[in-house]
Amino acid sequence: MEESVRVVVDAMGGDYAPVEPVHGAVEAVLADESVRVILTGKREVIEKELAKYTYPKDRIEIVHAEEVIETGEPPVNAIRRKKDSSIAVGMRLVKKGEADAFVSSGSTGAVLVGGQLLVGRIRGVERPPLAPLIPTENGVALLIDCGANVDARPSHLVQFARMGSVYMKNVLGIENPRVGIVNIGVEEEKGNALVKETYPLLKECPDINFVGSVEARDIPAGACDVVVCEAFVGNVILKLYEGVGATLIKKIKQGLMTSLRSKIGAILIKPALKETVKTFDATQYGGAPMLGLNGLVVKTHGSAKNGEIKNAIMQCAQFKKQHISEIMRELFREEQNNQEG
Repeated sequence: MEESVRVVVDAMGGDYAPVEPVHGAVEAVLADESVRVILTGKREVIEKELAKYTYPKDRIEIVHAEEVIETGEPPVNAIRRKKDSSIAVGMRLVKKGEADAFVSSGSTGAVLVGGQLLVGRIRGVERPPLAPLIPTENGVALLIDCGANVDARPSHLVQFARMGSVYMKNVLGIENPRVGIVNIGVEEEKGNALVKETYPLLKECPDINFVGSVEARDIPAGACDVVVCEAFVGNVILKLYEGVGATLIKKIKQGLMTSLRSKIGAILIKPALKETVKTFDATQYGGAPMLGLNGLVVKTHGSAKNGEIKNAIMQCAQFKKQHISEIMRELFREEQNNQEG
């Protein structure tokens, strides 16, 4: 029998809570028999949402959490003061080994702080990054970091590259992932102080396939599999990616509706266009995992709908089945032993 995967879903987090988190949880358990979901939040509110669906009752449970961390609250204070929040309660379940992963559409700051303070970092990891998959011409690339560390140091970026390579090899099956650092040109001497200091370190790193600098315009074309940058740059790339994609789709739809001829053409190309657009929908890949923690924490968009939340849960299941946390723990254990030796 396949090993079950226990995923906590923050039922009170996000713009559409509890409707979308609960809906996504139901879809996930219906899609995969190995998935079990624990919904954290106000029991009566969650029960009311669950009553709308038919699902295997033994694979969704509720753990009551009275408090909710709002998006505008200072993250550190919120995590420390609201110990009975849906985020804090869910992360403690992961910390205690009562769940394998945690998914939330709630406050990004609270999720980042909670991940480090409550779940905890793997020994040897300096800074856990957020690492979403982004669509490219050839498939997907891992953008690392997209929001956790805006003041990263060169040593942090090297660790991001190593963790990203482990993720892409074991989760996506890419045998020798190409690692690139985001820069304003491909020449080695270009870039700001952080990039100039990090470049030679990545070049000398023996356990990654470093391909050099990557300009932002080359990322959608699939120039590399692991896109390394600090969080300020990564977040700008991610948001621009999403904004351009949404605008382009909107303009195409408007163009197809301008005349009778274009409307007839739209009917003919609709199936192919729909399939093409789908490949550039980042929500189908789930959320952004926070790598380097003692348990899996995944952050989805605040506006996440049921499909994205379901995909994030399935992403956690794959992460557990591929033993990614154990592989990363071993990676840094070896590094610590080498340093101590």
